[in-house]
Amino acid sequence: MATYKKRGGKPRTQAEKMDHIEDESTTAEVFSTLDEGASRTEAWVEKNQKAILIFVGVIAISVLGYLGFQNFIQEPKEAEATNEMFQAQSYYEQALTATSKDSLFNLSLTGGEGKFGFLDIIDNYGGTNAANLSKYYAGIAYLNTGKYQEAIEYLDAFKADDMNVAPIAKGAIGDAFAQLDQQEEALKYYEKAASMSKSELTAPRFLLKAGITALGLGKKTVALKHFKAITVNYPKSPEATKATLYEGKAEAVK
Repeated sequence: MATYKKRGGKPRTQAEKMDHIEDESTTAEVFSTLDEGASRTEAWVEKNQKAILIFVGVIAISVLGYLGFQNFIQEPKEAEATNEMFQAQSYYEQALTATSKDSLFNLSLTGGEGKFGFLDIIDNYGGTNAANLSKYYAGIAYLNTGKYQEAIEYLDAFKADDMNVAPIAKGAIGDAFAQLDQQEEALKYYEKAASMSKSELTAPRFLLKAGITALGLGKKTVALKHFKAITVNYPKSPEATKATLYEGKAEAVK
């Protein structure tokens, strides 16, 4: 294809004229192709305009609906549920240090003084953080009052990402299974609780329970693994001394 030293210069020779005509033809072809492509796009948009508008409308309604739900429904519901839960939490906290625990734990579950208990919060404020947290409280309350199946049900339904609370909930399920004399299930939950976090508050606690449970099941190797994990990784924990004693006991088992 010909080139010109000066932009806009006129072709002088026959060859240059032919090249110039070819260039113009190619340019026209390119624009023609673009026009055809644009026309096809416009035609497609025109043909599917109704579907496009519906799709965009659905997206817009979904976004606005979500924002409206959060601002006008969910947030007020969360605030109301948290306020309602205050009395139940008060009973629960009193029960932890009281001599007679059962009556206070039961009040925390069913409510008192005209206020909801944890079970009411769960039933009336589903989908809120307060309802989810109430499942944890209810599970622990049932565990402390000897209702182990109910404890397992509510603790298993509780969802948490916290590095301390989540393992405690799983470990409490292990405690409930241990009370039901389902030691294999108890061991599984203790091991799961221990693996969920490396926190010194929870990991050595549930490793020790796992080790003791495994030893009771005659699983010497498993028990030793858990005891050693405590003495190696958590030597300053309160459980370390007990782990050392149990380690010696496990090694003595033939």
